[in-house]
Amino acid sequence: MLQYGTTRRTLLQAGICLCGCLAAGRAAGSAGLAEVAPGVFVRRGPDEDASSANANGIANIGCIIGDDAVLVTDPGGSLADGQWLRTEIRRRTERPIRHVVVSHVHPDHCFGTGAFLDDAPEILGHHRLGAALAARGDYYQRQLTELLGDAAAGPVVPPTRPVGEEETVLDLGGRRIRLAAYATAHSDCDLVMLDEGSGLLFPADLLFVGRAPSLDGSLSGWLTALDRLRASGAVRAVPGHGPATVELDQAIGPLERYLTILQDETRSALAAGRTMEEAIATVATAERDHWALFDDYHGRNVTQAYKELEWE
Repeated sequence: MLQYGTTRRTLLQAGICLCGCLAAGRAAGSAGLAEVAPGVFVRRGPDEDASSANANGIANIGCIIGDDAVLVTDPGGSLADGQWLRTEIRRRTERPIRHVVVSHVHPDHCFGTGAFLDDAPEILGHHRLGAALAARGDYYQRQLTELLGDAAAGPVVPPTRPVGEEETVLDLGGRRIRLAAYATAHSDCDLVMLDEGSGLLFPADLLFVGRAPSLDGSLSGWLTALDRLRASGAVRAVPGHGPATVELDQAIGPLERYLTILQDETRSALAAGRTMEEAIATVATAERDHWALFDDYHGRNVTQAYKELEWE
């Protein structure tokens, strides 16, 4: 783990969500894919820090199997993680993998895409994902390569089918999937998916459960996005981090509380003339015991909130 701590801090400063990774051989295999609804399989990512031992497989990833085709959601955090996922999918079905949905730009959700290129799927992402990858992808790849090695890190793969303002509907054969692009919130390219067959909503990192959220977009936008998730009509969801499935409204509550406290106390710090460093030391610290990895991500969240709210 040569210079791992330095690499990890650099990744955090760049807005990468690297909060615990699954080893291609060890951790990923032990976690497995769970069938959370008929034809819907999810690997629950662990709440732990990244290391060279675990291949950046932290996110909840998986697949949806229709009568005619398979959709991957998300493809994993590295080439090694994506290869593990593809192997697990092939243990369950030989139906063609026609769609890979990438929920946003952060490496734990997108760097497994390379494992599926031989399947020649369409790669779907927010209409701003391509630009985000062009701006950040090479840097992310260099940092992942330093942490994981050339063979494991994976290529930067842009979407082949951007999802614009109009909702996109996919048919897997007897199963429809609806994709919606959201305004800037957790990131500037958050994509949300609904599986009509199971009723499961896939909000990706718009929903963190138990693990400290990571703000890389807009605080006010994220709170607005939570209202939109509630209005979706979905009852259950697959969060980007946390249990494989959750009750949507119940899971939104703690995240909304944290973001609201972050917003309110940052505004109070600004009104009192506190510096950013003073705000980091005081804002929303009462939330520490409610979130895994709080100290790894909260300071950056305050920094982002401070920069956003000082211009209100």
